[in-house]
Amino acid sequence: MPTTTQSVVYIPQGSVGKIIADLNKNNHKMSKIDEFTLRLLGYPQAGWINIGAEKLSKIEFLYKLTVAKAALEKITLIPGETTVIFLEELSKQLNLNKDKLLQEYQNQAKYAEGMFYPETYSIPKGINESLLIELLLTHSQNAFKNASEKIFGTYNEKKWHDYVIIASVIQKEAASNDEMPIVASVIYNRLKIGMKLQMDGTLNYGEYSHIKITPQRIRDDNSFYNTYKYEGLPKEAVCNVSLNAIKAAVFPAKTDFLYFMRDKSTGKHIFTTNINDHNKAVEAQR
Repeated sequence: MPTTTQSVVYIPQGSVGKIIADLNKNNHKMSKIDEFTLRLLGYPQAGWINIGAEKLSKIEFLYKLTVAKAALEKITLIPGETTVIFLEELSKQLNLNKDKLLQEYQNQAKYAEGMFYPETYSIPKGINESLLIELLLTHSQNAFKNASEKIFGTYNEKKWHDYVIIASVIQKEAASNDEMPIVASVIYNRLKIGMKLQMDGTLNYGEYSHIKITPQRIRDDNSFYNTYKYEGLPKEAVCNVSLNAIKAAVFPAKTDFLYFMRDKSTGKHIFTTNINDHNKAVEAQR
């Protein structure tokens, strides 16, 4: 009998019975006869299987499960990158449709930004847009859940994402991992006294991830990301964040700093507690 499948199929670790159950769960309509046949053909290797065709006879499909493996391609998400730019790069590298990737992300992701865990992934060639987003989101949520349980002893998705929002500002602003807790302290100190964050990094959202922030951009951008115009944190994360940035958001340094600016000679930031010292630092850089 003919069967329709995706060109790339994931085979979980476990018994043939578990594999058949997983295939059923993913609409492959396996029967007891198929399970018996698969046992006769051989044991499928766990991982991604490149079927290579979407329409096969059932016996051809089962045989492919035992002999085929998917070629893998490595993709890397750098901390601080926005989802829009990341998916655009993926579409080029994996020859996928950019608009479909964005649509699948919007359909599957709970939040608009900050849902991916930055690291290097091994992606099977031939994967489609829907499966790719599902793979990335599932892996990321498991990574964040494990990290949250280590930090808090539990995982609350809403609470975690609130920290991701703060961490995304830290990620965009800090010059190094060492600076992150100090930048976090500036954010919390400003929020505490009702002072606007006024941070350029919050305007490097979405498609503007690598765009230099100018005075005109600050004047023209009316999104909630513009912390020069609106008080408090952005309503959504600015980018995808590292665990270092999240830890800084959870455990900020204890300081009185309210200002910082980049030192051109070192690339690091000069932190100050008052506007007079900040202005002096600015003038010195000029």
